[in-house]
Amino acid sequence: MLIYRLLAAAALPFAAVYLLCRLLRDPRYRKGWEERLGWLPAAFRQTAPGSIWLHAVSVGEVLSAVELVRRLRERLPYAPLFVSVTTVAGRELAERRLAGLAQGIFYAPVDYCFAVRRVLRTLRPRVLIVLETEIWPNLWREGRRAGCALLVVNGRISAHALPRYRRLQWFFQPLLALPHAILAQDDASHRRYLELGAPPDRTVVAGNLKFDFDARKLRVPEEIENFLRRVNPSAVWIAASTMPPAEPGDPDEDEAVLAAFQRLAPSLPGLLLILAPRRPERFEQTAQRLREAGVAFLRRSHLAAAETLALPGVLLLDSIGELASLFRLADVVFMGGTLAQRGGHNILEPGAFARAIVTGPHLENFPAIAEEFRRRQALCEIGSAAELAPAVARLLADAQLRSELGQRALEAARAQQGAAERAASEILLRYCRARPRLLRAWPWQACLWLLSRLWLAGGAARRRWQQARRVKLAAPVISVGALAMGGSGKTSFTLWLARELARLGQRPAVLLRGYRRSHREPMALAPGERADVAATGDEAQLHLRAGVAAVGVGADRARTGRILLERFHPDLFLLDDGFQHARLARDLDIVLVDAFDPGDRVFPVGRLREPPTALSRAHIVVISHAEALPDTGALEQWIRRFNRRAPVFRARLRARAWMPASGGTPIPVSAPPFARPAAFCALGRPAAFWRMLEALGVEPVWRREFPDHHRYRPAELLTLAQLARASGADALLTTEKDLMNLPEGWPQWAGDLPVYWLHVEVEVDGAAQLLKSVLSCVAPRA
Repeated sequence: MLIYRLLAAAALPFAAVYLLCRLLRDPRYRKGWEERLGWLPAAFRQTAPGSIWLHAVSVGEVLSAVELVRRLRERLPYAPLFVSVTTVAGRELAERRLAGLAQGIFYAPVDYCFAVRRVLRTLRPRVLIVLETEIWPNLWREGRRAGCALLVVNGRISAHALPRYRRLQWFFQPLLALPHAILAQDDASHRRYLELGAPPDRTVVAGNLKFDFDARKLRVPEEIENFLRRVNPSAVWIAASTMPPAEPGDPDEDEAVLAAFQRLAPSLPGLLLILAPRRPERFEQTAQRLREAGVAFLRRSHLAAAETLALPGVLLLDSIGELASLFRLADVVFMGGTLAQRGGHNILEPGAFARAIVTGPHLENFPAIAEEFRRRQALCEIGSAAELAPAVARLLADAQLRSELGQRALEAARAQQGAAERAASEILLRYCRARPRLLRAWPWQACLWLLSRLWLAGGAARRRWQQARRVKLAAPVISVGALAMGGSGKTSFTLWLARELARLGQRPAVLLRGYRRSHREPMALAPGERADVAATGDEAQLHLRAGVAAVGVGADRARTGRILLERFHPDLFLLDDGFQHARLARDLDIVLVDAFDPGDRVFPVGRLREPPTALSRAHIVVISHAEALPDTGALEQWIRRFNRRAPVFRARLRARAWMPASGGTPIPVSAPPFARPAAFCALGRPAAFWRMLEALGVEPVWRREFPDHHRYRPAELLTLAQLARASGADALLTTEKDLMNLPEGWPQWAGDLPVYWLHVEVEVDGAAQLLKSVLSCVAPRA
């Protein structure tokens, strides 16, 4: 790694010049150029770990990733998914094919630590997925340092590339030890990975993602459909992904296809050739060839303005990402990259449409796919460019032969499907086991570590002082707390617990500190009693609105508890956010561990108030936001390292309804009363709200975050409403907690723009057992 970084540092000036030249030469390269240096759009910034970063180089990788991305979205709906690409063509295709599936598409950063770390800090991924043969040392190493699960999916090492890897095996072997899993696409690639030093226990054959191509989801562009109706060809031949020569003696496939077309045209007056060069830079060159040959043709990019085309003629497909959808129109498909020594291109796509396929002899890039097609006699293979015209002519003349060949190709394409499901299952497993952390520069990290030692020392001294002055109330006390600072769901869980205990006949009372309240004197309030949010704090307002428990607010919770006892005679107390409040004795400690971000480092290095060893004091542990992790087994094992006796439960938030903030009937989440909302919140963990919106299929036109417990000023609400109207939003979305912090008379500042808050409720797996544990602990005192 040191040698690589030294060489990369020496090459930095040349890389900068290269980037500048590309920016000046190609206008398309200018869009998003800053992303290559690690500066991603502000909308990509994640406030909590848990996203998925999938790297696909270009068009081929993006196409093979579509079904995998779709399955990941189904199985991890709360995980934002981002896709990086390297090429302009890859980005254009990804933005079309992954729209609605990926939260963001961006250019992959150059493989320098400063750029890679910047992206990791922005996305905070839990999993980093690299498709096919992309070995970037700094990306891989920094991803592992950030605690990401690193996976190589659809891994491939071609026979052509293997000798180069062998010569540098001393360099690649340590890198191949970094991934948690290498999912090779076939046996040959699996053997090559092992030969280069990949760990055998982490390298498996999972199949080729390209087999999972779903032809049913593709639609022919409307302009091309209309064009075909006008010209009404008697036969359609597609020459797909044609390539220039690779070695001396190779044919130029565009020239070979054009020569074959000119031979066929006299006998096939209704023939339409759809010619699709692989590389965008060859579009103009191919158009010039067609002009010089005197062939009637139209460019796809000019199709809207064109009336028709005289047949026989050529449609030059000078676009990216449309070719796969056009295979359903073809009678015969010639797959490029197979006459020139390029190793071939993906024959599964035309096969999935049951089309007759013609190839040259070179399919080295897809040995397993080629073997399957050859075994089933699903290809018409030719040895040279001279054989192309006769092969196409024979297939166009024999409908039965075309049909038989196409049916065998369809069977071959379907034979080895399932790679996307296997890859998704492995990714899900690694996602649940990963423990991501925030990367910082080492000088800053060292300073924060020293400060965290001071924080620990101060916290320990405070705890000893409080324990020496501990007070015990006359009624049982159940503490609901967390190790992490904010966003663990303590108040939501306390609300749930109060409701359930009241349902069982108990009279609970809730004790809170009242964060950022303006009054110093303790307050004791009856269930449902109205009080100023400035006097109580927003969390107390949530308990009061629930109307199931008396609420006491005050920094001295022992004194506040005595007042509640005198006024309301509760059976028990629920101490909201009380794990670190050692002065008040408790009968039961319930500690919440956030599935989104359990944390393992103490503030200010991390977000923990105490080290994880403090979990040993918990009587019950609840994994909150469990909707974020389909499998919490690895997290439970981590909890068991510090506490072997406490039962562990899972709690999740469920969205129940959209509530009009000005009052009114609840609206089902399945029938949102808006089409283009904007959203804002002020939470300890805003990512939980954003991800819940994403899981509901709600995509705000913009999002705004404010500090936790923020009290909105009229001018701020007015600004939010103005921004929403300017961006075409038809509603503002927020949370119930934020509703408590809106200024008095807020509707006049929102104007005619409706405001909705999302009503959520806690669900607990094994709720009856948890309640039984709670009551059994407090029964002796009661």
